[in-house]
Amino acid sequence: MNRSRIADLSLLLVAMMWGCTFLIVQSAVRVLPPLAFNSIRFTGAAVLLALITAVFYRQEWRKLSLRMVMHALLLGLFLFLGYGFQTVGLLYTTTSNTGFITGLSVVLVPFLSLALLKTAISRYTWLSAGLAAGGLYLLTFTGSAFSLNKGDGLILLCAVAFALQIAYTGRYAPRYPALPLAALQLGFVGLLSIAASLLVDGSGPLLHSGELLRQPEVLSAMLISIGPTSAFAFWIQTACQKYTTPSRVAIIYAMEPVFAAVTGLLFGGETLGVSALLGCGCILAAMLLAELSPAPSGTQAQG
Repeated sequence: MNRSRIADLSLLLVAMMWGCTFLIVQSAVRVLPPLAFNSIRFTGAAVLLALITAVFYRQEWRKLSLRMVMHALLLGLFLFLGYGFQTVGLLYTTTSNTGFITGLSVVLVPFLSLALLKTAISRYTWLSAGLAAGGLYLLTFTGSAFSLNKGDGLILLCAVAFALQIAYTGRYAPRYPALPLAALQLGFVGLLSIAASLLVDGSGPLLHSGELLRQPEVLSAMLISIGPTSAFAFWIQTACQKYTTPSRVAIIYAMEPVFAAVTGLLFGGETLGVSALLGCGCILAAMLLAELSPAPSGTQAQG
């Protein structure tokens, strides 16, 4: 199995972790506000990656440069804006609209890759992206129609931010060691989240976070979020985007709501209708089509 396939399977694992832990995080942010939750989540993840680098990959910190810091800051800014717009947008729109519009990053990434990386996008990629977007619609709007409201513009900005993070990771990942780049990126997300939490929610949530973290549902969600779904997930993404394309990453990440739906079915008492099952099938078909397309060659995937 070549590096491209291994990278894609690793990214599928990331999508599975995100989707399977959605219910856990959702219950935690009802207790600890989302911005405060993200402050601790991403700061903790950055510290964890920094410690791993210092203990096991100390030589990688010697490659630190101002250019790497600035590029990590840009990636962190996109990631922070994605989570920020999504959090605020949820106040004004529905969960279904949020899930679908955020998922539209699967279509935005090929356009951004073409513009930023100057790479030709194959017909397989366009077909996969369209199929995934259709699947997301069927999965999200089971028995209902898509209707716009005032929060959807914010969610669209969220989708653009996430798409930019994926596309620019495709540009910067081949240039730098994965661990320091991921650690710096998450560190900037943590700092920006702290500032946003203080600005929006005041100092209360962060000051009382120690007390709130003692609650089992919050503590378990935080441990999962700091380790598997933040530190290791973005380490995997940064390392794997040296060997696959941003467009493939977006299509693979479209599997996240599929895993979330399956988790809700098994553990949340939810049901899946025919439309949702068809949507899951479309997304799975899109991912398989992307995998059956010619594998990218070279260290940095192109196209």
